[in-house]
This record gives sequence, C-alpha cells and structure tokens, in this order.
Amino acid sequence: MNLSMLNQARELKSKLDKTQKELGKVIVEVDSGRGAVKVTANGQQKILSIKISPEIIDPDKTKRLEELVLKAVNDAISKSQKTAAQQLKGLTGGLKIPGLT
Repeated sequence: MNLSMLNQARELKSKLDKTQKELGKVIVEVDSGRGAVKVTANGQQKILSIKISPEIIDPDKTKRLEELVLKAVNDAISKSQKTAAQQLKGLTGGLKIPGLT
C-alpha cells in the first residue's frame, strides 16, 4: 500500500467517524396502532425511548400490545438504517461495507 492510498484510507476513516457521530444525533420516530406505541431511535439504530399510551394497556390483550411494540421497534430500526445508508452512501461511493451500510 503506497502513501497516497494510506492517506486516502485515513481521510475516509476520519469522514466515517464524523458521520457516525452525526448519525448519533439523528432522531427518527415511528408509531404503530395509530399512535398507541411510539418508538424513538437514533441514526445508529439505538432505541432511545418507547412510549405506550395508557389506553392500549389491557391485561387481557397483552398479545396485541406486544405486536404493536414489536412493529414500532422494527419500523424504527428500519427507518434508522435507511437514514444511515443515505448519509454513508456519499462517503462509500455506494459500496456496501458490512457494519456501516
């Protein structure tokens, strides 16, 4: 590996680190059950909060609540991944890099 390639790799790593920090500040919110369950995540696919409307809590219908929570969490992660992929696309030139895109 020559010096030029090494410098390019360092520059790319620096840009990726900066973008990862920025993604930590990106917030995505989704809901399921017409707002009964709301999930907030960041651009690094970390779940920040889950809010459940008291009206949806029924001890006889726990399965429904579980489904709504699962759907909202999966939607939040998916939305976060899409957001991250868009931001990283310019840096990676469209390459799929495991763990990044």
